[in-house]
Amino acid sequence: MMEIDTIVALATPPGRGGVSIIRISGPKTSTIIQTVLKKTMIPRYATYLPFYDIDCHAIDQGIALWFPAPFSLTGDDVLELQGHGGPIVVQLLIKTILQLDVRLAKPGEFLERAFLNGKIDLAQAEATADLIDSVSEVAVKSAVKSMQGQFSNKINHIIEALIKLRVYIEASIDFPEEEVDFLADQYIDDQLNDIDMTLDRLIQTANQGSLSHSGATVVLAGQPNAGKSSVLNALVGNELAIVTEVAGTTRDLIRDVIHLDGLKINLIDTAGLRKSDDPVEKIGINKAMKVFSEADCILLIADSQTYSKETIQLASHILPEQLRNQGNILYIRNKIDLVSENPELNHIDNYSIINISAKMGTGIDLLKKHIKASLGFQDQAPNTFSARQRHLNQLNKALKSIRFAKNQFNETAAGELLAEDLRVTQNALNEITGHFSADDLLGRIFSEFCMGK
Repeated sequence: MMEIDTIVALATPPGRGGVSIIRISGPKTSTIIQTVLKKTMIPRYATYLPFYDIDCHAIDQGIALWFPAPFSLTGDDVLELQGHGGPIVVQLLIKTILQLDVRLAKPGEFLERAFLNGKIDLAQAEATADLIDSVSEVAVKSAVKSMQGQFSNKINHIIEALIKLRVYIEASIDFPEEEVDFLADQYIDDQLNDIDMTLDRLIQTANQGSLSHSGATVVLAGQPNAGKSSVLNALVGNELAIVTEVAGTTRDLIRDVIHLDGLKINLIDTAGLRKSDDPVEKIGINKAMKVFSEADCILLIADSQTYSKETIQLASHILPEQLRNQGNILYIRNKIDLVSENPELNHIDNYSIINISAKMGTGIDLLKKHIKASLGFQDQAPNTFSARQRHLNQLNKALKSIRFAKNQFNETAAGELLAEDLRVTQNALNEITGHFSADDLLGRIFSEFCMGK
């Protein structure tokens, strides 16, 4: 095997602080210990001592920790230096280390080495980044569970079931002279159904984890003067958008972020939907049409004074069909204070209508509750772990593959085709943990990590 580079990076945020941590990993670690520390280190033992430069001048004094391979974060020799958090001190120390045939680490390179050396899998590596970027308590708890391997264990459990079933099917193909028809055995149907149900449950749980990590995009839409900007202000809790009686006040997209019981919501207010000859307003309407395709949920807002069933139907036909089919369009009757109605939820045909008054603040809690419900988010969902859209894509690919395999096997009873479909399902799941991943995928994932991680 080729000798790997030794890398170094600041593992704490740059700037002035009480403590800075510099991390080194690679075969030159022993040389750095001899040059910078001038002391024989005891593995995994914190030692307080001076840090020296190439000319034996003391730069700083702090704590050093040495983790010899393979018992380290990366699986290689690792040294951590904990010194004072002055930027010049850090600069001098890293400059000294770089003179010892060491290079600066790329973003995420320490965790990438940990993955390549089998210390963690890809889902655990991504969960570490999710933990750092967490914006709520729910997201933190979910990321820790994935980092500890809960998500990976569920994936590996399904993979083991697939392998066991593939072995059974391959054996029946290889030994056709046996009197027992293994392919007609109920065992195969039972296993396929178990894998299907397990994948389906896992997708539901992973969707919760994806929401806690990435949040959701909620777009406000409707005709001019329906009160979209007032609804935005009520949800945000301050006067973010300008509200006037003049139709077409909102010309451009207005964005803000709120948190609903741990769910991050990216709110987008759009220009009123109508035919207009104003070139600026037309640009705003075109932007609104484009952002609808990015939405996880759309609040279609109408003025309660002019509201009618036909108004809702006419406005909703321009919205994405996929969101309509999933029930992710919430129909809002605003300004109920002007018609003396109460905040409530009503059901008409196949859609729900929420009565609110953004100006008076009534019905806003009801609206927030149904935003979460439409997205399928449960703030107290048990066993939720961190997941990403990439994971959901692969899980859905695996579920689609296993259901195709079931249907095809029921029609043809062809063991060879079933074995191939199970292999495709297994590869889709292997992409999640990284047991089978393209180099460009790995490069893209680890490049998103912070420096020194």
